[in-house]
Amino acid sequence: MKNPKMKIISILGSISFIFLFTVAVIQSNYQEQTAQVSSSTTLNNQKIGWGIKRNTNHEQPDLGSKNKQLMDKYQAMAIGNKEKKYVYLTFDEGYEAGYTPKILEVLKQNEVKATFFITAHFLNTQPDLVKQMIEEGHIVGNHTVNHKSMPDLSNEQIQKEVMELHTAIYQKFNYEMKYIRPPKGEFSERTIQYTNTLGYQTVMWSLAYDDWEEAKQGREEYGKKKVLDNIHPGAIILLHGTSKDNSNILDACIKEIKQMGYEIRSLEEFQR
Repeated sequence: MKNPKMKIISILGSISFIFLFTVAVIQSNYQEQTAQVSSSTTLNNQKIGWGIKRNTNHEQPDLGSKNKQLMDKYQAMAIGNKEKKYVYLTFDEGYEAGYTPKILEVLKQNEVKATFFITAHFLNTQPDLVKQMIEEGHIVGNHTVNHKSMPDLSNEQIQKEVMELHTAIYQKFNYEMKYIRPPKGEFSERTIQYTNTLGYQTVMWSLAYDDWEEAKQGREEYGKKKVLDNIHPGAIILLHGTSKDNSNILDACIKEIKQMGYEIRSLEEFQR
């Protein structure tokens, strides 16, 4: 029979090994996270306001060399494969203006899945609409709690803006968001890298028009023309759910886009 003292020593040795191994893993993870945060704070924080140069004949627009470089470096989405006629429909929802129910109905009738980037205000005032989006197979994305320009915020403030909304959505619907659209289309290399460390993939756009202003509604033909004239392979379309015009032209735009040979896909099916 094995000496009891030796057995105890052996057990204590095993426990010590497990303890030291666990501490080493925790320290390694902490150092990695600290390095990521430290790295992001030293990156360029020059504010970039997203802009694109439209092209003609349904060719892809020019994103700008710096924009494209950052999108590629941080695996962000802005424009898809130029050889395939896939397009992706997204909506920004800072607040509810009364048009989202109609938008959801049009999407359902046309069997189209979209992505809705929402703020905390939208969640707090329209939880039933958020629930409907999720139940009907749409993606709900993070547009932050207060819609503040990210380069103006510290990493700690960004974490709060992003993760408080993330947690609220998860607690209400057991739904975990993973796509983020920077408020106002403003970001920097620091902020896009830091949101990556929070588990988020940035989604910009390659087709949009001035649809967000309430004073500029009542231009349905203008809006339809802007969308249809500029549709292109790989387009990530940005529309605002606060636009009455968008709710009225959406059905016609979807049908025409399909007739032009495009397939409207979910971001989950995105192809570079």
